[in-house]
Amino acid sequence: MTRNPTTPAGRRSRVRLADALGVGAAGLRARRMRSTLSAFGIAISISALVAVLGIADSSKADLLAQLGAEGNLLTVAAGQTFDGSPTPLPATAESMIRQIPPVLMATAVGTVPGATVRRSAAVPALDTGGISVLAAEPSLPSGLGITMLHGHFLDAIGDRYPETVLGFAAARNLGIDVLTPSTQVYLDGMYVAVVGIMAPAAVAPELDTAALVSFPVADTLLHLDGRATRIYVRVDPDNVAAVAAVLPFTASPAQPEAVEVRRPSDILVARIAAKTAFVGLFLALGAIGLLVGGVGIANIMVISVLERRGEIGLRRALGARARHIAVQFFIESALLSTAGGLLGVGLGVLATAIVARVTGTPATMPVEVPVGGFAAAMAVGALAGLYPAIRAARLAPADALRTP
Repeated sequence: MTRNPTTPAGRRSRVRLADALGVGAAGLRARRMRSTLSAFGIAISISALVAVLGIADSSKADLLAQLGAEGNLLTVAAGQTFDGSPTPLPATAESMIRQIPPVLMATAVGTVPGATVRRSAAVPALDTGGISVLAAEPSLPSGLGITMLHGHFLDAIGDRYPETVLGFAAARNLGIDVLTPSTQVYLDGMYVAVVGIMAPAAVAPELDTAALVSFPVADTLLHLDGRATRIYVRVDPDNVAAVAAVLPFTASPAQPEAVEVRRPSDILVARIAAKTAFVGLFLALGAIGLLVGGVGIANIMVISVLERRGEIGLRRALGARARHIAVQFFIESALLSTAGGLLGVGLGVLATAIVARVTGTPATMPVEVPVGGFAAAMAVGALAGLYPAIRAARLAPADALRTP
Protein backbone atom coordinates (compact mmCIF):
# COMPACT_ATOMS: atom_id res chain seq x y z
CA MET A 1 0.00 0.00 0.00
CA THR A 2 1.44 3.42 -0.93
CA ARG A 3 2.11 5.66 2.03
CA ASN A 4 0.83 9.22 2.14
CA PRO A 5 3.94 11.50 2.08
CA THR A 6 2.15 14.13 4.17
CA THR A 7 1.54 11.77 7.07
CA PRO A 8 3.98 10.16 9.49
CA ALA A 9 5.75 7.03 8.31
CA GLY A 10 3.73 3.90 8.56
CA ARG A 11 0.41 5.72 8.78
CA ARG A 12 -2.08 4.81 6.07
CA SER A 13 -4.99 6.77 4.64
CA ARG A 14 -8.33 6.88 6.41
CA VAL A 15 -11.84 7.30 5.01
CA ARG A 16 -14.47 9.15 6.98
CA LEU A 17 -18.06 7.91 6.88
CA ALA A 18 -19.22 11.07 5.14
CA ASP A 19 -16.57 10.58 2.45
CA ALA A 20 -17.55 6.93 2.03
CA LEU A 21 -21.20 7.90 1.64
CA GLY A 22 -20.28 10.57 -0.89
CA VAL A 23 -18.18 8.15 -2.94
CA GLY A 24 -20.92 5.50 -2.81
CA ALA A 25 -23.60 7.97 -3.87
CA ALA A 26 -21.38 9.20 -6.71
CA GLY A 27 -21.00 5.65 -7.95
CA LEU A 28 -24.79 5.23 -8.04
CA ARG A 29 -25.36 8.57 -9.76
CA ALA A 30 -22.91 7.58 -12.50
CA ARG A 31 -25.22 4.66 -13.33
CA ARG A 32 -28.62 6.17 -12.61
CA MET A 33 -30.84 3.96 -14.74
CA ARG A 34 -29.26 0.76 -13.47
CA SER A 35 -29.43 1.96 -9.86
CA THR A 36 -33.05 3.09 -10.20
CA LEU A 37 -34.19 -0.24 -11.60
CA SER A 38 -32.36 -2.16 -8.87
CA ALA A 39 -33.89 -0.02 -6.11
CA PHE A 40 -37.32 -0.28 -7.71
CA GLY A 41 -37.10 -4.08 -7.65
CA ILE A 42 -36.58 -3.98 -3.88
CA ALA A 43 -39.35 -1.38 -3.53
CA ILE A 44 -41.93 -3.57 -5.28
CA SER A 45 -41.20 -6.52 -2.99
CA ILE A 46 -41.25 -4.43 0.19
CA SER A 47 -44.47 -2.66 -0.84
CA ALA A 48 -46.12 -6.04 -1.46
CA LEU A 49 -45.08 -7.30 1.98
CA VAL A 50 -46.21 -4.15 3.77
CA ALA A 51 -49.50 -3.96 1.84
CA VAL A 52 -50.36 -7.62 2.48
CA LEU A 53 -49.83 -7.23 6.22
CA GLY A 54 -51.50 -3.82 6.35
CA ILE A 55 -54.59 -4.84 4.37
CA ALA A 56 -54.93 -8.09 6.35
CA ASP A 57 -54.64 -6.20 9.65
CA SER A 58 -57.18 -3.58 8.55
CA SER A 59 -59.66 -6.24 7.49
CA LYS A 60 -59.09 -8.19 10.68
CA ALA A 61 -59.63 -5.06 12.79
CA ASP A 62 -62.93 -4.41 11.04
CA LEU A 63 -64.11 -7.98 11.61
CA LEU A 64 -63.00 -7.88 15.25
CA ALA A 65 -65.00 -4.69 15.72
CA GLN A 66 -68.06 -6.42 14.24
CA LEU A 67 -67.33 -9.47 16.39
CA GLY A 68 -67.43 -7.35 19.51
CA ALA A 69 -70.72 -5.78 18.46
CA GLU A 70 -72.36 -9.06 17.44
CA GLY A 71 -71.01 -11.38 20.11
CA ASN A 72 -74.32 -11.34 22.04
CA LEU A 73 -76.53 -12.20 19.05
CA LEU A 74 -78.11 -15.64 18.80
CA THR A 75 -80.40 -17.10 16.14
CA VAL A 76 -83.08 -19.69 16.69
CA ALA A 77 -84.36 -21.79 13.78
CA ALA A 78 -86.16 -25.07 13.32
CA GLY A 79 -85.25 -27.86 10.92
CA GLN A 80 -86.01 -28.21 7.23
CA THR A 81 -88.54 -30.09 5.16
CA PHE A 82 -87.57 -32.66 2.53
CA ASP A 83 -87.41 -29.97 -0.18
CA GLY A 84 -85.05 -27.81 1.89
CA SER A 85 -87.62 -25.26 3.07
CA PRO A 86 -87.26 -24.17 6.72
CA THR A 87 -89.80 -25.58 9.15
CA PRO A 88 -91.82 -22.90 11.00
CA LEU A 89 -91.25 -22.48 14.73
CA PRO A 90 -94.17 -22.79 17.15
CA ALA A 91 -96.41 -19.72 17.15
CA THR A 92 -95.50 -19.03 20.79
CA ALA A 93 -91.73 -19.27 20.24
CA GLU A 94 -90.97 -15.55 20.04
CA SER A 95 -93.15 -14.53 22.95
CA MET A 96 -91.70 -17.28 25.13
CA ILE A 97 -88.14 -16.29 24.24
CA ARG A 98 -88.87 -12.69 25.23
CA GLN A 99 -89.70 -13.92 28.74
CA ILE A 100 -86.13 -15.12 29.38
CA PRO A 101 -84.66 -12.45 31.74
CA PRO A 102 -81.25 -11.96 30.03
CA VAL A 103 -82.90 -11.51 26.61
CA LEU A 104 -82.67 -7.88 25.55
CA MET A 105 -84.44 -8.09 22.19
CA ALA A 106 -86.06 -10.62 19.88
CA THR A 107 -87.15 -10.11 16.30
CA ALA A 108 -88.32 -12.68 13.77
CA VAL A 109 -88.49 -13.42 10.07
CA GLY A 110 -90.59 -15.99 8.26
CA THR A 111 -89.74 -17.64 4.96
CA VAL A 112 -92.54 -17.59 2.41
CA PRO A 113 -92.22 -20.96 0.62
CA GLY A 114 -92.49 -20.96 -3.15
CA ALA A 115 -92.60 -17.17 -3.52
CA THR A 116 -90.38 -15.66 -6.21
CA VAL A 117 -89.13 -12.15 -6.95
CA ARG A 118 -88.39 -10.94 -10.48
CA ARG A 119 -87.78 -7.58 -12.08
CA SER A 120 -90.95 -7.90 -14.13
CA ALA A 121 -93.50 -10.45 -15.26
CA ALA A 122 -91.57 -10.83 -18.53
CA VAL A 123 -88.73 -12.57 -16.68
CA PRO A 124 -89.19 -16.37 -16.65
CA ALA A 125 -90.48 -17.74 -13.37
CA LEU A 126 -87.52 -20.10 -13.10
CA ASP A 127 -85.09 -17.20 -13.21
CA THR A 128 -85.31 -16.34 -9.51
CA GLY A 129 -81.72 -15.16 -9.07
CA GLY A 130 -81.59 -17.00 -5.74
CA ILE A 131 -83.81 -14.37 -4.08
CA SER A 132 -86.10 -15.55 -1.29
CA VAL A 133 -89.13 -13.81 0.18
CA LEU A 134 -89.13 -13.21 3.92
CA ALA A 135 -91.71 -11.68 6.23
CA ALA A 136 -90.00 -9.39 8.73
CA GLU A 137 -90.87 -7.38 11.80
CA PRO A 138 -90.20 -3.60 11.85
CA SER A 139 -87.61 -4.08 14.62
CA LEU A 140 -85.32 -6.15 12.39
CA PRO A 141 -82.85 -3.38 11.34
CA SER A 142 -82.42 -1.95 14.84
CA GLY A 143 -82.15 -5.41 16.36
CA LEU A 144 -79.42 -6.53 13.98
CA GLY A 145 -77.74 -3.15 13.56
CA ILE A 146 -78.45 -3.04 9.82
CA THR A 147 -78.37 0.32 8.06
CA MET A 148 -80.35 1.34 5.02
CA LEU A 149 -78.49 2.29 1.86
CA HIS A 150 -81.59 3.74 0.20
CA GLY A 151 -85.10 4.47 1.35
CA HIS A 152 -86.53 3.17 4.62
CA PHE A 153 -87.51 -0.10 6.24
CA LEU A 154 -91.02 -1.51 6.51
CA ASP A 155 -93.31 0.71 8.55
CA ALA A 156 -97.00 1.02 9.40
CA ILE A 157 -97.89 1.60 5.75
CA GLY A 158 -96.17 -1.69 4.87
CA ASP A 159 -98.50 -3.48 7.27
CA ARG A 160 -101.53 -2.39 5.22
CA TYR A 161 -100.22 -2.18 1.64
CA PRO A 162 -97.79 -4.44 -0.21
CA GLU A 163 -94.29 -3.00 -0.29
CA THR A 164 -90.87 -4.59 -0.01
CA VAL A 165 -87.34 -3.92 1.16
CA LEU A 166 -84.51 -5.60 -0.73
CA GLY A 167 -81.34 -7.06 0.69
CA PHE A 168 -78.05 -5.81 -0.69
CA ALA A 169 -77.35 -8.78 -2.99
CA ALA A 170 -81.00 -9.07 -4.02
CA ALA A 171 -81.03 -5.46 -5.22
CA ARG A 172 -77.86 -6.08 -7.21
CA ASN A 173 -79.30 -9.21 -8.79
CA LEU A 174 -82.42 -7.31 -9.81
CA GLY A 175 -80.38 -4.44 -11.24
CA ILE A 176 -81.73 -1.86 -8.78
CA ASP A 177 -79.08 0.63 -7.69
CA VAL A 178 -81.24 3.63 -6.84
CA LEU A 179 -84.84 4.06 -5.75
CA THR A 180 -87.54 6.17 -7.35
CA PRO A 181 -91.25 6.37 -6.52
CA SER A 182 -91.93 4.07 -9.47
CA THR A 183 -89.40 1.33 -8.57
CA GLN A 184 -91.23 -1.99 -8.43
CA VAL A 185 -90.56 -5.72 -8.51
CA TYR A 186 -92.79 -8.60 -9.52
CA LEU A 187 -93.30 -10.53 -6.28
CA ASP A 188 -95.30 -13.75 -6.39
CA GLY A 189 -97.64 -12.62 -9.15
CA MET A 190 -98.09 -8.97 -8.23
CA TYR A 191 -96.12 -5.75 -8.63
CA VAL A 192 -94.86 -4.42 -5.31
CA ALA A 193 -93.21 -1.06 -4.61
CA VAL A 194 -89.60 -1.14 -3.40
CA VAL A 195 -89.23 1.27 -0.47
CA GLY A 196 -85.72 0.46 0.71
CA ILE A 197 -82.41 -1.31 0.08
CA MET A 198 -80.45 -2.63 3.05
CA ALA A 199 -76.70 -2.53 3.54
CA PRO A 200 -74.90 -5.90 3.73
CA ALA A 201 -75.72 -7.85 6.90
CA ALA A 202 -72.50 -9.52 8.01
CA VAL A 203 -74.11 -11.72 10.68
CA ALA A 204 -77.29 -12.49 8.77
CA PRO A 205 -76.24 -13.20 5.17
CA GLU A 206 -79.63 -14.76 4.45
CA LEU A 207 -81.08 -11.24 4.50
CA ASP A 208 -78.74 -10.05 1.75
CA THR A 209 -80.47 -12.29 -0.80
CA ALA A 210 -84.02 -11.66 0.34
CA ALA A 211 -87.01 -9.44 -0.43
CA LEU A 212 -88.69 -8.55 2.83
CA VAL A 213 -92.38 -7.82 3.35
CA SER A 214 -94.36 -7.24 6.53
CA PHE A 215 -95.95 -10.14 8.41
CA PRO A 216 -99.53 -8.81 7.87
CA VAL A 217 -98.95 -8.61 4.09
CA ALA A 218 -97.33 -12.05 4.07
CA ASP A 219 -100.24 -13.49 6.02
CA THR A 220 -102.93 -11.85 3.89
CA LEU A 221 -101.50 -12.12 0.39
CA LEU A 222 -98.85 -14.85 0.61
CA HIS A 223 -100.58 -17.24 3.06
CA LEU A 224 -97.77 -17.39 5.62
CA ASP A 225 -100.09 -17.76 8.67
CA GLY A 226 -97.79 -15.66 10.87
CA ARG A 227 -95.26 -18.45 11.50
CA ALA A 228 -91.65 -17.40 12.05
CA THR A 229 -88.85 -19.59 10.75
CA ARG A 230 -85.95 -17.72 12.36
CA ILE A 231 -85.72 -15.56 15.49
CA TYR A 232 -82.81 -13.22 16.18
CA VAL A 233 -82.12 -12.77 19.88
CA ARG A 234 -79.97 -10.15 21.61
CA VAL A 235 -78.74 -11.36 25.00
CA ASP A 236 -76.92 -9.84 27.93
CA PRO A 237 -73.24 -10.41 27.01
CA ASP A 238 -72.51 -12.15 30.32
CA ASN A 239 -75.28 -14.71 29.82
CA VAL A 240 -74.93 -15.74 26.19
CA ALA A 241 -73.95 -19.34 26.89
CA ALA A 242 -76.66 -19.82 29.52
CA VAL A 243 -79.39 -18.43 27.27
CA ALA A 244 -78.18 -20.50 24.31
CA ALA A 245 -78.55 -23.64 26.43
CA VAL A 246 -82.24 -23.01 27.27
CA LEU A 247 -83.40 -21.55 23.95
CA PRO A 248 -84.32 -24.90 22.30
CA PHE A 249 -86.55 -25.87 25.26
CA THR A 250 -88.10 -22.40 25.41
CA ALA A 251 -88.79 -22.06 21.68
CA SER A 252 -90.20 -25.57 21.22
CA PRO A 253 -90.87 -27.44 24.48
CA ALA A 254 -92.37 -30.37 22.58
CA GLN A 255 -89.43 -30.85 20.21
CA PRO A 256 -86.34 -29.06 21.56
CA GLU A 257 -84.09 -31.37 19.57
CA ALA A 258 -85.50 -29.93 16.32
CA VAL A 259 -84.46 -26.38 17.22
CA GLU A 260 -81.07 -25.13 16.10
CA VAL A 261 -79.37 -22.32 18.01
CA ARG A 262 -76.46 -20.53 16.39
CA ARG A 263 -74.17 -17.69 17.30
CA PRO A 264 -73.72 -15.59 14.13
CA SER A 265 -70.47 -14.15 15.45
CA ASP A 266 -69.00 -17.59 14.70
CA ILE A 267 -69.34 -16.60 11.04
CA LEU A 268 -67.09 -13.62 11.69
CA VAL A 269 -64.57 -15.83 13.48
CA ALA A 270 -64.50 -18.10 10.43
CA ARG A 271 -64.07 -15.09 8.14
CA ILE A 272 -61.16 -13.85 10.25
CA ALA A 273 -59.51 -17.25 9.96
CA ALA A 274 -60.13 -17.34 6.21
CA LYS A 275 -58.69 -13.85 5.68
CA THR A 276 -55.52 -14.68 7.63
CA ALA A 277 -55.08 -18.16 6.14
CA PHE A 278 -53.44 -16.88 2.97
CA VAL A 279 -51.35 -14.15 4.58
CA GLY A 280 -48.48 -16.59 5.08
CA LEU A 281 -48.60 -17.61 1.42
CA PHE A 282 -48.57 -14.00 0.24
CA LEU A 283 -45.69 -13.20 2.59
CA ALA A 284 -43.75 -16.15 1.20
CA LEU A 285 -44.32 -14.89 -2.35
CA GLY A 286 -43.23 -11.40 -1.28
CA ALA A 287 -40.13 -12.84 0.38
CA ILE A 288 -39.25 -14.65 -2.84
CA GLY A 289 -39.63 -11.36 -4.71
CA LEU A 290 -37.38 -9.68 -2.13
CA LEU A 291 -34.80 -12.43 -2.59
CA VAL A 292 -34.92 -11.91 -6.35
CA GLY A 293 -34.42 -8.19 -5.80
CA GLY A 294 -31.41 -8.92 -3.60
CA VAL A 295 -29.91 -11.17 -6.26
CA GLY A 296 -30.43 -8.34 -8.75
CA ILE A 297 -28.53 -5.91 -6.52
CA ALA A 298 -25.71 -8.42 -6.07
CA ASN A 299 -25.52 -8.95 -9.83
CA ILE A 300 -25.44 -5.19 -10.49
CA MET A 301 -22.72 -4.68 -7.90
CA VAL A 302 -20.56 -7.49 -9.35
CA ILE A 303 -20.88 -5.92 -12.80
CA SER A 304 -19.96 -2.57 -11.27
CA VAL A 305 -16.81 -4.07 -9.73
CA LEU A 306 -15.74 -5.48 -13.09
CA GLU A 307 -16.40 -2.18 -14.86
CA ARG A 308 -14.46 -0.15 -12.30
CA ARG A 309 -11.33 -2.24 -11.94
CA GLY A 310 -9.20 0.69 -13.12
CA GLU A 311 -10.73 2.98 -10.51
CA ILE A 312 -10.15 0.37 -7.81
CA GLY A 313 -6.51 -0.09 -8.85
CA LEU A 314 -5.89 3.67 -8.87
CA ARG A 315 -7.35 4.14 -5.39
CA ARG A 316 -5.30 1.25 -4.04
CA ALA A 317 -2.17 2.69 -5.61
CA LEU A 318 -2.86 6.06 -3.93
CA GLY A 319 -3.02 4.43 -0.49
CA ALA A 320 -6.58 3.18 0.01
CA ARG A 321 -6.84 0.06 2.09
CA ALA A 322 -8.63 -3.04 0.92
CA ARG A 323 -11.32 -2.47 3.54
CA HIS A 324 -11.89 1.05 2.20
CA ILE A 325 -12.71 -0.44 -1.21
CA ALA A 326 -14.99 -3.00 0.42
CA VAL A 327 -16.78 -0.30 2.40
CA GLN A 328 -17.30 1.77 -0.75
CA PHE A 329 -19.14 -1.02 -2.61
CA PHE A 330 -20.92 -2.19 0.52
CA ILE A 331 -22.28 1.33 1.04
CA GLU A 332 -23.43 1.52 -2.59
CA SER A 333 -25.45 -1.66 -2.03
CA ALA A 334 -26.82 -0.34 1.26
CA LEU A 335 -27.88 2.92 -0.37
CA LEU A 336 -29.71 1.01 -3.08
CA SER A 337 -31.59 -1.10 -0.54
CA THR A 338 -32.29 1.96 1.64
CA ALA A 339 -33.87 3.82 -1.26
CA GLY A 340 -35.85 0.74 -2.29
CA GLY A 341 -36.94 0.09 1.29
CA LEU A 342 -38.18 3.64 1.89
CA LEU A 343 -40.03 3.71 -1.43
CA GLY A 344 -41.52 0.26 -0.82
CA VAL A 345 -42.74 1.12 2.68
CA GLY A 346 -44.35 4.30 1.35
CA LEU A 347 -46.07 2.45 -1.49
CA GLY A 348 -47.27 -0.30 0.87
CA VAL A 349 -48.78 2.17 3.34
CA LEU A 350 -50.44 4.06 0.48
CA ALA A 351 -51.90 0.84 -0.96
CA THR A 352 -53.27 -0.11 2.47
CA ALA A 353 -54.94 3.29 2.88
CA ILE A 354 -56.48 3.15 -0.61
CA VAL A 355 -57.88 -0.37 -0.14
CA ALA A 356 -59.28 0.55 3.29
CA ARG A 357 -60.98 3.61 1.86
CA VAL A 358 -62.48 1.68 -1.07
CA THR A 359 -63.75 -1.16 1.12
CA GLY A 360 -64.91 1.11 3.93
CA THR A 361 -62.76 -0.57 6.60
CA PRO A 362 -60.59 1.27 9.14
CA ALA A 363 -57.00 1.63 7.95
CA THR A 364 -54.64 0.14 10.52
CA MET A 365 -50.91 -0.36 10.20
CA PRO A 366 -48.95 -1.82 13.12
CA VAL A 367 -45.70 0.13 13.50
CA GLU A 368 -43.68 -3.07 13.32
CA VAL A 369 -44.86 -3.70 9.74
CA PRO A 370 -43.15 -0.70 8.03
CA VAL A 371 -40.19 -0.97 10.42
CA GLY A 372 -39.86 -4.67 9.67
CA GLY A 373 -40.19 -4.06 5.92
CA PHE A 374 -37.45 -1.45 5.96
CA ALA A 375 -35.23 -3.70 8.10
CA ALA A 376 -35.78 -6.56 5.66
CA ALA A 377 -34.72 -4.34 2.75
CA MET A 378 -31.58 -3.29 4.62
CA ALA A 379 -30.74 -6.89 5.49
CA VAL A 380 -31.15 -8.00 1.88
CA GLY A 381 -29.04 -5.08 0.66
CA ALA A 382 -26.30 -5.92 3.17
CA LEU A 383 -26.21 -9.57 2.13
CA ALA A 384 -26.35 -8.66 -1.56
CA GLY A 385 -23.44 -6.25 -1.25
CA LEU A 386 -21.21 -8.51 0.82
CA TYR A 387 -19.75 -10.65 -1.97
CA PRO A 388 -19.17 -7.80 -4.46
CA ALA A 389 -17.47 -5.78 -1.69
CA ILE A 390 -15.16 -8.66 -0.79
CA ARG A 391 -14.37 -9.28 -4.45
CA ALA A 392 -13.51 -5.61 -4.99
CA ALA A 393 -11.28 -5.57 -1.90
CA ARG A 394 -9.31 -8.62 -3.09
CA LEU A 395 -8.32 -7.09 -6.43
CA ALA A 396 -4.54 -6.62 -6.59
CA PRO A 397 -3.63 -2.99 -7.46
CA ALA A 398 -1.23 -4.00 -10.24
CA ASP A 399 -3.75 -6.34 -11.89
CA ALA A 400 -6.52 -3.75 -11.58
CA LEU A 401 -4.40 -1.00 -13.17
CA ARG A 402 -3.61 -3.22 -16.16
CA THR A 403 -7.34 -3.48 -16.94
CA PRO A 404 -8.12 -1.47 -20.07
